[in-house]
Amino acid sequence: MGLDEVIARWEHEEQGVRARLMAPGVAAHEQVRTLSGMEMFQAIFAGELPPPPMGETLDFVPIHMEPGVAIFQGRPQFRHYNPLGTVHGGWYATLLDSAVGCAVHTMLPAGKGYTTLELKVNMVRALNKDVPFVRAEGKVIHAGKQVATAEGRIVGPDGKLYAHATTTCLIFG
Repeated sequence: MGLDEVIARWEHEEQGVRARLMAPGVAAHEQVRTLSGMEMFQAIFAGELPPPPMGETLDFVPIHMEPGVAIFQGRPQFRHYNPLGTVHGGWYATLLDSAVGCAVHTMLPAGKGYTTLELKVNMVRALNKDVPFVRAEGKVIHAGKQVATAEGRIVGPDGKLYAHATTTCLIFG
């Protein structure tokens, strides 16, 4: 598949997701306490629960969730730039933290939550607004009763690697 075809497919997938999402917000505890991680994401994708507002703030959206996997798509923009004229490292880190953390969340039963204990990010290529989209793909490495680990990568539509990360999450509840 050529670059233009990948960009068109990614654009189409993002439009489909955005069309189903409700306005950003924060779901009430009563709405989510009886849902597993996967059930919560299914409700977000169905437009029954709001997606977190961070995605709107930094212009990224969840694209796909399955047990142990989370994919987010982001649009690097000028408003994300650092003083050196490239996308700020915090944007990479937030996008990756969302992907690896949500990959862990997809594995959790109802009544369980998580928090990031550690996030290690390696930025291997600069991003700028000329890159139309990137995807952060998070995958669970290990999900135990108290600790989970996951890894993630930010890739462009041309397959170029921009960053990779690992996380350790504390499971509670």
